[in-house]
Amino acid sequence: MKLHPVIAVIALVGLVASSGFAQTAISAPAAPVVASSAVGQGVQDLTLRDAEKIALLNHPQIQAATFEAEVATAQTQAARSAYYPQAYGSLTGAVAEHNSRIAAGALNNPIVFDRFANGVTVGQLITDFGRTHELVKSSSLHAKSEQENITTTRSDVLLQVAETYFGVLKSQALLRVAEETVTARQTVADQVGAMANQKLKSGLDVSFANVDLAQAKLLLIQTQNDLQASLAQLSVALGYGDLHIFRLAEEPLPAAPPVDVTQLIQEALRDRPELISQRLQVNADQSFATAERDLWLPTISAIGVAGFVPVSQAELSPAPRYAAAGFNVNIPLFNGHLFGALRSEATGQANAQERYLQDLQNRIIRDVRTAWLNANSSFQRLAVTEQLLAEATQARDLAQERYKLGLSSIVELSLAQLNLTQAEITETGAKYDYQAQTSVLTYELGHLR
Repeated sequence: MKLHPVIAVIALVGLVASSGFAQTAISAPAAPVVASSAVGQGVQDLTLRDAEKIALLNHPQIQAATFEAEVATAQTQAARSAYYPQAYGSLTGAVAEHNSRIAAGALNNPIVFDRFANGVTVGQLITDFGRTHELVKSSSLHAKSEQENITTTRSDVLLQVAETYFGVLKSQALLRVAEETVTARQTVADQVGAMANQKLKSGLDVSFANVDLAQAKLLLIQTQNDLQASLAQLSVALGYGDLHIFRLAEEPLPAAPPVDVTQLIQEALRDRPELISQRLQVNADQSFATAERDLWLPTISAIGVAGFVPVSQAELSPAPRYAAAGFNVNIPLFNGHLFGALRSEATGQANAQERYLQDLQNRIIRDVRTAWLNANSSFQRLAVTEQLLAEATQARDLAQERYKLGLSSIVELSLAQLNLTQAEITETGAKYDYQAQTSVLTYELGHLR
């Protein structure tokens, strides 16, 4: 063992002992496991499958995405309405001076008769040479894109549920490690204190034991806080606004990740709902750009009117009923380059969506590869952390026996205890980290729905 670290540790212990902190650490009670905000609340048993069902029914993000899809569906119906006749009824009454005419505000001078009449007007678009078709197509594709966004939101929520679920399990396991560490170090501190009272150990040994105990208690406080924070995150992931306390069931450890990442990338490019949605949005914007181009084409429509005039002046009395039909052709000539600007805007938007699609594909390829690497790394850590824990446990046991026999100093035992605690924390977290990374990989492949 190098000299300098030992000297530094001894100096630190001397400083702690001189301030009286070591003696206080022995008698300080451990903090309660459950935070005061959770006291009195019922503890709910929860499996990962139950958590997913609750989140899918409860989470406001999914509800918001569903409403957005309903809006897009209504927009499609609105665009399709141009295919159907447009009818409206009219009820008109007029009182005019004798032989009065409209002399201003119009190009003709129609006579205004006293009358009361009612009638119906029906208009029907005959053709606009494909513009309405493209508008309906664009709206329909946008609605399908919003439906895929619901799936995307579901996947995001399920990933949050999985990550927070395994986060709570990890926090609970780390809390157990901290509690066991406090118990073990309290035993050592009591034993060292008893031997010091019998003049078998020095005050320096007592100080080291008390410092180790204080560190264990600090770890316990931190893990208690982390557990409460994890429970709060899980509650939000499930769509709850307040804190819920759960007793979580352990999940089986997933199998090893697939060997071939290329196949996984192909699956993600095919199945990711974000990509499906973005492709539909690109097609929708392209159809809309075509519709804006068709603004320059003529529109042909027909109109028919019919009605009844029960009350009128003598000039209208011989014909109490009326009816007429006709057609109208509108040919755009010039509108200050409005149509050209609208087409350029729509075309630019479609081109931008194509680039967003390309960027999304690149990011998904990167994310799949990263998730695959992380899952493999987490899987490999499982065996290594088990071996680390076994070695650290053996080293602690040997150091403890050597210390009891007087063959080593308290520094060796303290370091062995520290290494064991770190090994327990690493080994405990490795399993839940792998489960969380497996969920991330499943999400990146588009299979978490």
